[in-house]
Amino acid sequence: MKWLALIFSSTLLLACSQKTNEMSKEQKDEYLSLGDSISAHTQSVLLKNVAQQIKKGGVENALEYCHINASSLTDSLARIYSGKIWRLSDKNRNPNNTIQTAIDQKAWKEFSQNNVMSGVVLQDCEEVFYYKPIRLGMPTCLKCHGIEDEDISAKTLSVIKQKYPEDKATGYSLEELRGMWKIKIK
Repeated sequence: MKWLALIFSSTLLLACSQKTNEMSKEQKDEYLSLGDSISAHTQSVLLKNVAQQIKKGGVENALEYCHINASSLTDSLARIYSGKIWRLSDKNRNPNNTIQTAIDQKAWKEFSQNNVMSGVVLQDCEEVFYYKPIRLGMPTCLKCHGIEDEDISAKTLSVIKQKYPEDKATGYSLEELRGMWKIKIK
């Protein structure tokens, strides 16, 4: 019985590796365009909501909002696009946003070690994923993700520690790689 499972697994792996090379340049370009559009829209909606919350009640209010609403907001946008959207990082704030899979690690390496600035499309068997780096682009971002006691106030840091006891998402500078979008396209 074990040999049957081994044959099935080997066949599946072989089939998977053969499918990985099937994407044409036209398909890849189409996926890049779609991924760019989805990630830009999602980031715009998140940033708009964060800015509104900062206006209403300061950075601490935005942290409270993100703690409660960021994941559900991203999920609702994913439903609009009939896909799945993640925000991933090696220094995550939300424990659900950690880099976990081999394909995620490959994309992260492109952005962090090879300094790729644009989106990339990667295929894992029949699944197609779009990844795009998230860089800290505005000084306001540093109020939650910058250097403690320099960019982040004591009050804000207290809220971060309360809402995210395992937080790793501070110590950044402007234009630094903060994370990446991952969008399941197919």
